Order: sequence, then C-alpha cells, then structure tokens
Amino acid sequence: MTNKHIKNNMSNNDIIRQYRIKKLHKIKNKKNAYPNDFKINITSKMLYKYFIKKKQDKDATIYHLAGRIINLRIMGKATFIQIKDESNMMQIYFTQNSLLNISYKECIEQIDLGDIIGVTGTVFTTKTGVLSIYCQKFFLLTKTLRQLPNKYHGLNNQETKYRKRYLDLIVNKDSQKLFITRSKIIAYIRNFMHKMNFIEVETPMMQNIPGGANARPFITHHNTYNINMYLRISPELYLKRLIIGGFNKVFEINKNFRNEGISTQHNPEFTMMELYIAYADYKDLIILLEKLFKDTYYNIFHTKNIKYGKYVFDLNKPFKILTMKEAIMLYCPNITLTILNNILELKKIMHEFQLHIPDYYSLGEIIFILFEEKVIHKLIAPTFVTEYPVAISPLARSNDINNDISDRFEFFMCGMEIANGFSELNDPQEQQKRFIKQKTIYEHNNNCAVIDNDYIEALEYGLPPTAGLGIGIDRLIMLFTNSPSIRDVILFPALRPTNKN
Repeated sequence: MTNKHIKNNMSNNDIIRQYRIKKLHKIKNKKNAYPNDFKINITSKMLYKYFIKKKQDKDATIYHLAGRIINLRIMGKATFIQIKDESNMMQIYFTQNSLLNISYKECIEQIDLGDIIGVTGTVFTTKTGVLSIYCQKFFLLTKTLRQLPNKYHGLNNQETKYRKRYLDLIVNKDSQKLFITRSKIIAYIRNFMHKMNFIEVETPMMQNIPGGANARPFITHHNTYNINMYLRISPELYLKRLIIGGFNKVFEINKNFRNEGISTQHNPEFTMMELYIAYADYKDLIILLEKLFKDTYYNIFHTKNIKYGKYVFDLNKPFKILTMKEAIMLYCPNITLTILNNILELKKIMHEFQLHIPDYYSLGEIIFILFEEKVIHKLIAPTFVTEYPVAISPLARSNDINNDISDRFEFFMCGMEIANGFSELNDPQEQQKRFIKQKTIYEHNNNCAVIDNDYIEALEYGLPPTAGLGIGIDRLIMLFTNSPSIRDVILFPALRPTNKN
C-alpha cells in the first residue's frame, strides 16, 4: 500500500494527530516538550476581579498565567490566543518583537489548539475593552496530540460527554460549573451536619454480609482470608453499631454499590449520606430533612424557587405529608380505604392494573407494589410519604398503635425517591424474627441471604431509641441543578463497554 493510499484511509483526526506527532518530535529534539517548572501566580478569575476593582486599563506587574489554548488567531506579525484555565478565559497577545525567551516564528510553529501553555507578561485592556495579557515570555507546557471538538463551546453527543468526561469539561463550561456546584452542595451539607454536632465517620466498603437494604450486591474475593466479600449496599448496620457504642449523632457521606439496573435515576455506584440520631424518632428526621434541603438550596443558589424540568417549587411553602394509603387514594381515585384493607379486593385491583404479584405476598407488600407502580411517578411536589408496611421495612420500628405499619417515611420530589428514614427497630428478638422471615423470602426468589448474627448480638447490648435517615446525594443534585439524568451529575457514570475497551 502506498503512502497515498494510507493517507486516503486515514480519518481527518488521524491526519491531524500524525501532524502533531511530527511537531512533537521536532520540539523534543530541541527541548523538553513537557516541562514541569512553570509556576502560576494568578488565575483568570482573579485578574478580572482585580482589574474591575482597580478600574484601570493597564498594570506593570508581571503575571504568570497558564491554561489551554481554545482559540488561536495568527495575524502576520501579531497573534491573539485565548486560553482557558480552571476559573475563566483570558486573551493573550504577543507580537514579533515582544517575546524574550523564544522567537516569534518558533512559537507559532509549535502551538496548536488544545495545547497547554504558560505565559508571563503585563495586563492591559484592548481598544475593544478586552482584558488581555501582553506576553513577554511564552512556554509550551503540554503538547496535545488530538484535536478538541470543532465547537469548543460544547459537545453535541451525550454519550461522548459521559465516556470522555475530560473532553466535556474542557469544552463545556456548563459541565464544569455543574460539578463545581456538586462539590459546593456536598461541602455545605457536610458543614451543616458538623454545625448540628454530628460526628462524621467511615464504615467498611467491603463487608462479609451485605446488609441494610434489599439489593443485589457486587461480589469480590479476599485472597488472604480466602473468602467472598461484598461491596456494601448500605452502611446502616455499621452506623447503628456506633450508636450502640455511645455516639449520639453520626453521619457518613460515601459510596454504595448495587448490582442492579441502570436508568436516568440509577447508577450501580452512587453517593449516599446516612445519619443516625439517638433519642429521636422519624418525625424529628422529617423536620431535619426539610431544613437541610431548604437551607442547602438557598445557600448555594440564593433563591427559594427551585426549578426542575417544567416544574417550579416555592421553598417558602411547607412540604406535603401523606400516608401511603392517602397517597394511593389521592392518585388512584377509584381505590378506597375499604379496598386497601381487603387483600382479596386489592388483588382484583392489581389484576385490573395487570400488576402480577406472587400468591404469598402479604397485604402490606401488595399495597407497596401498588404505590410503587401507580403513585411514585405522580409525586411531583416535595412530599413525605409515611406509614410504610412493616412487611417491606425489616429494620424499622413498628408503630405503637398499628403493628402492621412502621414509623417510616420516604421523601419524594419530581417522581423520584430522594430519602428514606425511620425510627429504628432496637428489639433484638424482633429483629432476628424479621431477618429469618426475610431470608425465607430471599431463598424463595433464589436469592442468597445471610443473617447478620453479629448485628443481632450488638443489638443485645442495647441500641437506644434511634432514628436513621439515608439521602441520595446524586438525585438531590439532579434536582438542585435541573439535570434530567443521574449520569449528568456523576463525573464517570457506569457505561456499557465499547469495542475499544
């Protein structure tokens, strides 16, 4: 195959890459193409703030600034470059006679869009009012071999955004802003918890028994002990051990892992905050969660109107509170309380809805399936749903008046579950009965289940009256940033492997 044929079979990107590789080799023959001795003393954002405050057109101070070239205009004997650093963008200007450490010709021959450069110079404002660096020294810090997307203001392909998040961050200012906002939200939540005198803790990510939630775990193997271990599905049972140990308020912000489906609301690796308070109940958690939600949003976004999709919510208004049965009757008008209290009538309704349920399901389990399938997606306004059936709440305390329901709630908004909280079951004998029943159900469905006897033993030493809450941080950030998919708010979401992988 001739060179001409090879070139014809190469894509435009391949041609550009080969061209840049040749450039790189020329640079390497003269000097280090990837130096690590340039130090910045300012950022673009700092420069803008400084000069707006000073209200002057130029400054004799020597500044050292670095960033990635996102625009390049070579105009004969003068060149304009726009660079992007973490904080903002800045125009760089130099001429045939301004550079002191490199010739103008050599500089122009080296650089391409996407290269990372360092510049040293003074600041001035152009006739058109653009703040700029008058470059006196120019340093190529990183030679890039691949070109950026044609439209440096964004990527059009959503899949590419997720797979090549680094490119998305380079070219999409909104994406970078979103993840900075994510960091601020988590930092605010952490600070909120510290001010409420919670102790931040860390519990095992690998566990001998996956407990604290009804979910399929990821399995791994510990070579030294020659045992299977599990990436945690929840930190709950370990956090409650700490309450038994004497802490009154604990919380953890960390990852959970569930080997289940992927959707706009689900990623197998996700961030949760779990907190536990001794001598509190689920009603205290409702108050705490509403305050945390409203305070965080207001202090990050400085408004009490939260927008998600086509909906706008006024955070000055109190959040709704409905029992599960009230929610079902509200959004399924043909279903009455009489039907919800009669398992035979309810099974007829489920059949009409074409919702297939196992024959052995209890009344509480059927009510929950109905709620899950027909109601959750209709819970648009911020809503606490209470009185969950005990049958699907194995770790929650039963209500004193009605033992069929638990002192539990979940918080919903825009059809998404955001948080789950309840008064904790602290009766070790009752907890063991529920674990045994849960194990039987799991085995009936061909799922592996192991009773955590160590947790039962810990309960026998005495768990004080306690309330616990788990908050899905990723979904919360989806709401706060008006993001339609959980993948938009996770830097590196789980994706199906490509052929390249």
